[in-house]
Formats: sequence, C-alpha cells, structure tokens
Amino acid sequence: MGAILSGIFDALTTFPMGGSEDTRVLMLGLDGAGKTTILYKVKLNENVHTIPTIGFNVETMSPINGLTFTVFDVGGQEKIRALWRHYFVKTQGLLYIVDSADWDRMEEAREELCGIIESPEMAKVPVVVVANKQDLPEALHTSEIADRLGLRGIKDRKWFVQGACAVSGKGVCEAMMELARLVKEFQKT
Repeated sequence: MGAILSGIFDALTTFPMGGSEDTRVLMLGLDGAGKTTILYKVKLNENVHTIPTIGFNVETMSPINGLTFTVFDVGGQEKIRALWRHYFVKTQGLLYIVDSADWDRMEEAREELCGIIESPEMAKVPVVVVANKQDLPEALHTSEIADRLGLRGIKDRKWFVQGACAVSGKGVCEAMMELARLVKEFQKT
C-alpha cells in the first residue's frame, strides 16, 4: 500500500506544467462543503449524486478565461486532511470550499485554511473561497465568511470570496473566472 501511495504522490509532484495555459488548481475544504458537486457542475454542467471523497478526483476543465484548469478535488475528512500537503507542489490556484450554513465548523475551516496558506509550497498562491450553500436560510454572507476565516489579515496573496450554490450553479462560474484572473496575475510575478 505504501508503494502505491508513494507512486501517486510522485505522479502528483511531477505533474507536467506546460505553457501558461495549463494551470494546476487545488480544491480543498472540510467534508460536506460541496467540493465534488462544484467540480462536476463546472465540468459537466450537471448535478451528480456524490459520496464522500476518499482520496481525490481530478478533472481538466475547458479553458476558463484563457486557462485550462486541471482541478484536484481532495477529500476533506479529518483523517485525509493530513495528506493535503502532498498536493501543494506546483499548485497555481486554490479553491477553498466552505459550507456557508455550517456555523459550527467555520473555526475548523479557518484553521485548515491557515495551515494550507502557511505552507511554503503554497506561498503567494491565490485563493478563491467559494461560500457554498448560499441558498440555505442560515447561510453566512460572504463578508461574514471573510471575517470568520481571517481573510482580511492575509497580505501575502490575492484572495476573493464568492457566494455560490453548487446545486443550482449560481456563483460557481464566477468563482472560476475570478480564480483564472487571479492566477494570471500570479503567473506574471
């Protein structure tokens, strides 16, 4: 089993990065936030029945604002989060998905996001927080999510919060477009 995992991680770290149009994007967030639903809404424009992701999904997206995203959607269960760091190498954009209606886990989401952006491999990588489940009545507004995640204190990278509903698709394309814009700026530095 160790050899298999080692092979997967070797493949991840040697992921070919072609010209400026090929962009490696990491999609992370706590379990149940809607990562896989968002991935397949963008990829297939469909609502797919999902189960908790054990491991990762990887999909290449049609060009978004001139960039082809290869998105790594990694499971968010607590035991899997320790493996997130293996996906950081060569990442050019981070989509961090939060459940806007899960008030009780917002602090946990903040701690995990801080751990990600403090990693040397993720230095200056732009972040788009997708505040998913905005259709629920108890959902936090995007400005509240920015506050609770401590985003206003982040000065070493560009970030943006986009409200969304993965099921309807509202806000999902806007999040991808914003990430493409931020990645283009990042690539120029």
